[in-house]
Amino acid sequence: MTLLESTVDAPLSAAMREGSMAEHKQAEGSAFVERLLGGEVDERGYVQFLGRLRMIYAAMETAGRELQGDPIVAAVYDPLLERLDHLDADLDHWSAGHPPVISSPAADAYVARLEDSTAWGGLFLAHHYTRYLGDLSGGQAFGAVLRREFGLTGATGTAFYTFTEIPKPKPYKDAYRARLDALGLDSGQVTRVVDEVKVAFNLNQQLFAELSGNLDAWKRTPAS
Repeated sequence: MTLLESTVDAPLSAAMREGSMAEHKQAEGSAFVERLLGGEVDERGYVQFLGRLRMIYAAMETAGRELQGDPIVAAVYDPLLERLDHLDADLDHWSAGHPPVISSPAADAYVARLEDSTAWGGLFLAHHYTRYLGDLSGGQAFGAVLRREFGLTGATGTAFYTFTEIPKPKPYKDAYRARLDALGLDSGQVTRVVDEVKVAFNLNQQLFAELSGNLDAWKRTPAS
């Protein structure tokens, strides 16, 4: 049995995870992510990151509201996950009330793909999974670094990573994956979803690559 065949035959959540491992690893290994987790990106760089995220989440959450009646999307749709208001709060904090000017071909491409994902609920599902489960997983490390490096407390400046109504991410993620597995998608549909998860991680990688090109201008010394 080939890797592709074993992935398609696996439960949907496992197929999505295992089928996109290479793309996930590549996105996580970007220079911007490494520097951010090392406390080496200053406020200007983080604002540029947040500004791009705002574009992406505005598109994704608009699409989610449009598709919430779709049987596939309905399995995971949850307003408690929405991040747009939290991003606005963080942007206000980090930019001192002066919204940044964002020029980002990578974010534009990401938004366009999200808009296209409304063609089928499974495509949107791939992006929903990639972003929100990422926020509840590795994204928590970003919030911890920012609080430590910039002396932040509570959700100040890190509202994006704060899920007040989801105090225990693991049970929530487990239930989310169980709902994915209960969808009963056929092998062709599973393949389409997994392919779109790969696309989502590649779009993230392109976003990080774009940000990585300015790291020298945003360099800071980590707190001791």
